[in-house]
Amino acid sequence: MTDANRGGDEPSDRSLIARWRTGDQRAATLLVERHAPALARFVAASGTDAREAVQELVQDTFVRAFGSLESFRGESSFRTWLFTIARRLVLDRRRSARRRRQVAEVQEEDAATEFDALDVMVADETGRQLRRVVQRLTPTQREVFLLRVGEGMSYREIAQAVGTTEGAARVHYHNALRAVKELVDA
Repeated sequence: MTDANRGGDEPSDRSLIARWRTGDQRAATLLVERHAPALARFVAASGTDAREAVQELVQDTFVRAFGSLESFRGESSFRTWLFTIARRLVLDRRRSARRRRQVAEVQEEDAATEFDALDVMVADETGRQLRRVVQRLTPTQREVFLLRVGEGMSYREIAQAVGTTEGAARVHYHNALRAVKELVDA
C-alpha cells in the first residue's frame, strides 16, 4: 500500500520517516511493522529457504535503510527502496554462497531442507507446483514476477527495485507469465 492509499488514521511513510529523524523510535517500529511481512515474503520467494536467513535478511534490510536514511531522496516510495535494498542483500548472499561452494556441487533436486518458508505458506499441491515453476524462471523474471504478483507493485516500482526500465520490467513479467503458463500446462 503506498502512502497515497493509507487510511486517514494511519501516518504515511514520509511522516513516519520525518518523526524518526527527530528521534521518535516508535516511528521506526511502525515502519518495520508495516513493511517487514512483505519483505519476508519476497526474500523467502527469492529462494532463501531457512526462516532464520529470511529474518536476518529482513533485519539487515532495515538496518541498512535506517543507517542510510539521509540518502533516501524520495524519488521512489520508501517501500520500493526497501525492496531494492532487500534484493541487493539477497544477491550478495547468493554470490557469497557461490564463492563458498565446494567443487562438488549438489544439484537442487538432491538437496533436502528441514524447513522451507514457502511450504508453510503454500500447503496444497497447486501451490507446490507453482513454486517449482517459478523457480525455473530466470532470476530477473522471478523477481519481477514475485514483485508484481506477490506484492502488487507497479511496473514503475518494480523497475526501480530491480534496477531496470519500466518497459523491461513489463517484458520480463510477460515472459515470466508465459513461461509459468507453459510449464503449468505441460
